[in-house]
Amino acid sequence: MKEILKRWNPWWLYGKVPESKKRIERPETLDGITKLLKIKEIISITGVRRCGKSTVLYQAIDYLVENGIHPTNILYFNLDEPHEDKSISILDSIFENFIEINNPAGRKYIFLDEIQNIKNWEKWLKKYYDLYDTDIKFVITGSNSTMLSDNLSTLLTGRVISKPIYPLSFKEYLEFAGFKLNDTDVQRSEVVHHFLKYLNNGGFPEVVLEADVDINHMRLNEYFDSILLRDIVVRKKIRESSKLIELANYSLTNISALLSYMKISKAIGMSVNSVKEYLLYLEQAYLIYQLNFFSYSIKTSLAIQKPRKIYCIDNGLRNAASFKFSSDEGKLAENSAFIELKRRNHEVYYWNGHREVDFVVKNRDNTLIGINVTYTDVIDEREIKALLEFKENFQGRVSELILLTRNVDKSEDGIMYVPIWKWLLGYGE
Repeated sequence: MKEILKRWNPWWLYGKVPESKKRIERPETLDGITKLLKIKEIISITGVRRCGKSTVLYQAIDYLVENGIHPTNILYFNLDEPHEDKSISILDSIFENFIEINNPAGRKYIFLDEIQNIKNWEKWLKKYYDLYDTDIKFVITGSNSTMLSDNLSTLLTGRVISKPIYPLSFKEYLEFAGFKLNDTDVQRSEVVHHFLKYLNNGGFPEVVLEADVDINHMRLNEYFDSILLRDIVVRKKIRESSKLIELANYSLTNISALLSYMKISKAIGMSVNSVKEYLLYLEQAYLIYQLNFFSYSIKTSLAIQKPRKIYCIDNGLRNAASFKFSSDEGKLAENSAFIELKRRNHEVYYWNGHREVDFVVKNRDNTLIGINVTYTDVIDEREIKALLEFKENFQGRVSELILLTRNVDKSEDGIMYVPIWKWLLGYGE
């Protein structure tokens, strides 16, 4: 164990985090984590596999070292590695050996990557959190939202702050692509060029940094298989893995469409109860999101008879794993907009009257924003009428109407038209 710890923590020897571990910084993502390092609560970083959680941990460790924390006070351990011992005793062993090697004085920073692989990890964490009080700071990551299920949140009430991480935003994508953004009007053509690549290839860091199309296709399929097999089939002890895969493929093929449990059930030959259960597993593994109908009544919003809309965590992953027979940039644009709304921590729904509004954002003051996505410059009248109908239906409560387009950029009749690539960069937000 001592040899493993020294290998995982090279800063103990060299006094700094190797450049190969830090990779390219994601300031927006990292800043949200570093400001939480001073407080007592456990930081829980969650997100889909391969979205960059481990790299952000290394960058947070580098931040601590650069800000005066002694390197030997910082412990990192990856629990996703194939260790024989998956019981709580491995956590005891890690911590005890860390103390024996370094005997650090003052506050200790413990980074535990993919902690959900250890049975009863939450009991161990609670014990040490309470025992050391402000003398210890835990930062944990996990690839499954059941990390903070009802059972765990009861045990760790008031002790955890959750911070979700997503694949790269478009702004981060440009950084990874080495593109310096100065003026969107002057650089419009170059930005659109990069956006089209982002729209189709997605934002997984390793994929963005790799130019070979075939390698990326294999990599994304490996991500997909890993999410299904390691995070769902093995963890949930699923016997009908072929049906789970079929459901995942169907869901990703039909992103942005209105789907009822019954419709999915008939399409892939599964019971409605199994569809509901398996979709929940896909959602817990951060592969998909289910979007509910908007109503100020929670009961109406969650009504089982209301269809859902399904979105995928990443366009590249969706394109690699789905069955698509034609170009569907409209679906991909809508999917990108949804993930950006999640990244901005908005409460999001859809709405349907005579016409559909793709996204309804419910603000903290209970006002609403209506957003439609149409990846074209020839705007269909129904997109406009849908937004106006929505505003009329919720009179006095709609603060903003937005129509995300290909390149149309104007304000007209109370609707703000914004090119989606520009909106993704924060314009018109």
